[in-house]
Amino acid sequence: QVRLVESGGGLVQPGGSLRLSCATSELTLTFSRYIMNWYRQAPGKERELVATISTTGTGTNYVDSVKGRFTISRDNSKSTVYLQMNSLKPEDTAVYYCKAVGVGAANGLNYWGQGTQVTVSS
Repeated sequence: QVRLVESGGGLVQPGGSLRLSCATSELTLTFSRYIMNWYRQAPGKERELVATISTTGTGTNYVDSVKGRFTISRDNSKSTVYLQMNSLKPEDTAVYYCKAVGVGAANGLNYWGQGTQVTVSS
């Protein structure tokens, strides 16, 4: 059973920052075979892809609404992916999920975390 565990969510005022983490102990030996993604889902809305990072961390991509404010990174030695969120806005309020998408030898394997709540409010 593979578990992705998100942490770092919480309540923050507009303009504030949070750093989310997503860690796994079951993929320690193969973490570098997974593209890592952060998604979010706000109440009443569909889940949307927020950020993606390549297996080596050299390539990243973001949804337009977070460009310049969010930064995705990974530490393969710790089997962990991060999402640094700055200049947070109320519309960033959502449950944030990480997803691992296998490539190469791990092709076809996908895993989701359980999510962490981020609330941006004054």
